[in-house]
Amino acid sequence: MRTAVRCGTLIDGTGADPVHGATLVIDDTTIVGLEREAPRDADQVIDASHATVMPGMIDCHVHFTSSPASVQERLLTPYSLSVAQALNHARITLEAGFTSVRDAAGTPRGVKMAIDQGLFPGPRMRIAVSALSQTGGHGDATMPNGANIRPGNSEMPVTVVDGPDQVRRAVREVLRAGADQIKVHTSGGVMSPNDEPGATGFSPDEIAAIVYEARAAGKTVMAHAQATQGIKNAVLGGIYSIEHGIYLDDEVIEAMKQRGTWFVPTLVAPLWVVRRAERDPSSVPPYALRKAKEVMADHEASFRQAVQRGVKIAMGTDTGVGPHGTNAEELERMVDGGMSPMQAIVATTRSAAECARLDKITGTLEIGKRADLLAVDGDPLADISIVQDKDKLLLIMKDGQPFKNALNGQSGSALSTARAASVPIG
Repeated sequence: MRTAVRCGTLIDGTGADPVHGATLVIDDTTIVGLEREAPRDADQVIDASHATVMPGMIDCHVHFTSSPASVQERLLTPYSLSVAQALNHARITLEAGFTSVRDAAGTPRGVKMAIDQGLFPGPRMRIAVSALSQTGGHGDATMPNGANIRPGNSEMPVTVVDGPDQVRRAVREVLRAGADQIKVHTSGGVMSPNDEPGATGFSPDEIAAIVYEARAAGKTVMAHAQATQGIKNAVLGGIYSIEHGIYLDDEVIEAMKQRGTWFVPTLVAPLWVVRRAERDPSSVPPYALRKAKEVMADHEASFRQAVQRGVKIAMGTDTGVGPHGTNAEELERMVDGGMSPMQAIVATTRSAAECARLDKITGTLEIGKRADLLAVDGDPLADISIVQDKDKLLLIMKDGQPFKNALNGQSGSALSTARAASVPIG
């Protein structure tokens, strides 16, 4: 099927200046032309001539099986229910204009497969399955009373491991479970009860073993890394992306630049924790609220330095800590932190696709790429916050199929699963 999308303003995601009055030509799933007029042989013409057309957004750090919940609620949630919740979170995320995501642990491959097969609507996914942690580290879900709120199962390997031999086996088990990338914790964190954000996790020898096994399988490693030394160990150990990066210093920033390490800042995550505590104090443990407040200023300062120094930055949010479907607030936080609106859009499209290793198929509106796109009512270059307003997202298209089309006299979300299915990408 040949579709033409008339664009008022086209932001292609490459960082190039916007183009006015262009028409995208799509054959089935793929962009095949950029014309001035719709071709005569078009089967359908979508008129977005009063809107801004841009690539579908990409979030490089989500947790579909997680949601803002108390420890008690998590203990009372069966694994099967968390899978159903993940599919709901996937739909909500697509409704927010995110056509691809990188899940940073917790989501089994069955969720990804269900979306790929068209059984449920959702974004294209890259998954980490389970995240590796040292005993007592950020990913160790053993509570002070000994209860483990993340016990593992046949699809979710237990990945609290110590020493090079154990981490090698854990990487192999996670790969067997379907991981597209490996997730590790090289520092403590905000939400964990047993450590602090400034604590270091995993030794250089353990990191080397993890990176070796991932590379042997052709995969990348993403590191939850907040502590300066934990970030440094990750970067020098060859880890592909730094998640959160709260306590960057000059040495780490220079090393990231030299090695081409990605930075996924998740600026909105600690803010979400504070907001949640304000709404419902019982839902956030006191230790988590304290840590969230303590890290915010340093987090923002590190991001600002990374922008100024030219570190490669890809957008990510840590949804699951905060509400799914509110991902686009991160763009506003990035602009507040020193990016231009265009830089924030590129970080959420082309750069995010590169970080997720999806750049051969998506992230920009160029010939040969999948037709993952949005039509936005307004100009995000003048007001980046408009991408947070779902009513402003007039068209959400994934793989050339409209998931939502409030143009051409249509309204609401097209929830037919076939419309939101992912075409296999190998």
